[in-house]
Amino acid sequence: MPKICFLGAGSTVFAINVLGDCLLVDSLKGSHITLVDIDPDRLEVSRSAIENLNRTVKGGARIESYLAEDASKALENADYVVNAIQVGGYEPSTVLDFEIPKKYGLRQTIGDTLGIGGIFRGLRTIPVMLKYCQLIEKHAPDALLLNYTNPMAIVTGAILKGTSVRAVGLCHSVQSCARHLCAELDMPHDDLQWRIAGINHQGWLLEISRHGQDLYPEIKRRAELPEYKHKDAVRFEIMKWFGFYVTESSEHSSEYVPWFIKQRAPELIQRFGIPLDEYPRRCIAQIKGWEALKTKLLSNESLTHQRTEEYASYIFDAIETGRPYVFGGNVLNSGLITNLPTDACVEVMCLADRNGITPTYVGALPPQCAALNRTNINVQELTIEAALTRRKEHIYQAALLDPHTAAELTIDEIVSLCNDLLEAHAAYLPEYS
Repeated sequence: MPKICFLGAGSTVFAINVLGDCLLVDSLKGSHITLVDIDPDRLEVSRSAIENLNRTVKGGARIESYLAEDASKALENADYVVNAIQVGGYEPSTVLDFEIPKKYGLRQTIGDTLGIGGIFRGLRTIPVMLKYCQLIEKHAPDALLLNYTNPMAIVTGAILKGTSVRAVGLCHSVQSCARHLCAELDMPHDDLQWRIAGINHQGWLLEISRHGQDLYPEIKRRAELPEYKHKDAVRFEIMKWFGFYVTESSEHSSEYVPWFIKQRAPELIQRFGIPLDEYPRRCIAQIKGWEALKTKLLSNESLTHQRTEEYASYIFDAIETGRPYVFGGNVLNSGLITNLPTDACVEVMCLADRNGITPTYVGALPPQCAALNRTNINVQELTIEAALTRRKEHIYQAALLDPHTAAELTIDEIVSLCNDLLEAHAAYLPEYS
C-alpha cells in the first residue's frame, strides 16, 4: 500500500480534509501516513484527529507523526508527499507583511500570492521547501509532491526549477470557478462544460456552456445588472474589459492588478467592495477558534468525514488504479500555453493515471489575457530567481515590476520597503548578496 507524507500537518483542518479523503478511498486503505510539523502541540492534535477518523471509517492506515527535524524518517520511501507548510505563521510574518507596507501607504487584502506580501511569503517558503526537496531526492526519489502552499506559482516554480522532485501545484479555485460564477448570477449550474487555462489565481474561464449552449452572453449581461454587479465586482470589471472571467476571488484579484487599490482614489475601495486586511482578519478568527476546535478534536467523540473536492485523493487513486482523473494543475510551461513564457509556472488541465501527471496542451490564450498574465509572471519569475540565486537585486526587481506596488510607490520607496521587510524577516530568510 502507498506511503503518504503530509508536510505542515499542523494545518489541522486541511490535513483532516485531505487525509480523511484518502481514508475513504479503496485503493488507499491501509496506507502508511506520516505527519510532519514544527509545532508539537498542533501535530499531536492532527495525529489524534486522523487516528480517530481512521478508526471510524475503518481506513486501516498506519499513522505516525514526526517533528520537522525528523522529516527524513517521515519521507523515507514515500510514494506521495503533500505540502501545506506556512513559514513564519501569522505572527510574526503575516503581520509584518501587512503592517510594514502600510507605513508606505501600500494596502493589501490577502498578500499570499502576488504583491509585496506574496513576494516575501515566497522568499520565506522557498528555502524551506528546497531543504525538504533535498530530503525527498535522497529518501524518496520517485515520490510525487503535491504543493498546496501559496504563493502557488512561485513555490511550485521554484521546486520544479531548483530540484529534481516530481511536483504539481494544486489550488481550489479551478474546480469551483464555473459553478460559483453561475450560482452568483442565479443561473443553473448542472451539466456545465468549461475550459480554464492561465496562471494560478489568474486562470481564465475560456469557455463555459450548459447542455451545449454558450453561457457567456447571458453571464456578461447579468454581470452588468445592479442586482448582481456588486457581488463579484472586481472579477466582473476584469471580465468587462478583458472578455473572460478569472478563477480567483475579487479580494484576491484586486491586488494582482494596478487599478483597484489606490491611495489617490479611495472611493474605489467602497465601489468594488474591496476588503483591505482581509487575510489578517481570517487569521485572527481562526486563532480565536483554535482552542474550541482543539478540544473537540481531542475528545473521545468519533469524528466523521465525507469526501471533499480536494484533488489529492483523486490523483492518488488515479495513479494507483489507472482510472484517469482530470484536474487543474500548476506545472512548468513546456509549450503548453504558446503565448506565455517558456518555463513559467502555468495552470492547465492535467491528466492523472498510472503514468503520473500529464499536462494538456492549450495553445494561445486570447492576447489580452496572456498580456495580463505576463505582468504577474514577471514578478513570479524574479522572486524565484532571487530565491535560487540569493541575489538581492532580483527582490527589488520583483517588487518594482509588481503591478499594484508599482502603481502606488516610487522606485526609492519600493527599495526602502524591501529593505525594511528583509530586516524584519531576517530570522526566516537566508543571506542575500
